[in-house]
Amino acid sequence: MKVVILAGGLGTRLSEYTKIIPKPMVSVNGLPIIFRIMSFYAKYGFKDFYIALGYKGEIIRNFFKKNNYGWNINLINTGKKTMTGGRLKRLTKYLGNDTFMMTYGDGLSDVNLKKLLNFHKKNKKLATLTVVRPPARFGYLKLKGNSVKYFKEKSNVDEGWINGGFFVMEPKFLKYIKNDNTYLERSPLEILTKKKQLSAFKHKDFWHCMDTMRDKKNLEKILLQKKYKKIFS
Repeated sequence: MKVVILAGGLGTRLSEYTKIIPKPMVSVNGLPIIFRIMSFYAKYGFKDFYIALGYKGEIIRNFFKKNNYGWNINLINTGKKTMTGGRLKRLTKYLGNDTFMMTYGDGLSDVNLKKLLNFHKKNKKLATLTVVRPPARFGYLKLKGNSVKYFKEKSNVDEGWINGGFFVMEPKFLKYIKNDNTYLERSPLEILTKKKQLSAFKHKDFWHCMDTMRDKKNLEKILLQKKYKKIFS
């Protein structure tokens, strides 16, 4: 099965690194995060990759020229200013008529990809989105005057569900993407929701994106844990 990785964004919130390299090439404990993502898919037998390049894409291209790891890696330039939906749309001719997987080049999760795929097939929708609990960031307080009336250390279960970025899609979904300026997360998925063609696969375990320096440092600490070292090696 083909796996699409969107790897062309500017990554402006991680500018400490992205002034020089694209965000998917930012190292997490010595290895680019895109490698860790691909290695995770490969452990499930998914080794046919289509990487949508954009900003500083030549750096990703050069990395995989030197290292292909026995995977089938297709590196496609999808434009420096193209939005997430537009990047996916530009891959239409490469994806054919088969179901495919898709994710972003800046997040890790231990989601069971086989269960995700089976869930998608069972529900028979045009797309399945993995939903996750956002990491807890702040405690919650209620005040009465200058006194704290209520305090609770916020946990991720207080937050609801968010887009975790691990998708399974049918090729017919691509027709809902208009052009290069289309954000995947806006009109295409909103339209599918109205048409009842978007399923949500709930993942309650590990998920972490890397938007900021703080995220990078937290992710590196997490991956030092023995159970995650094995999963994301």
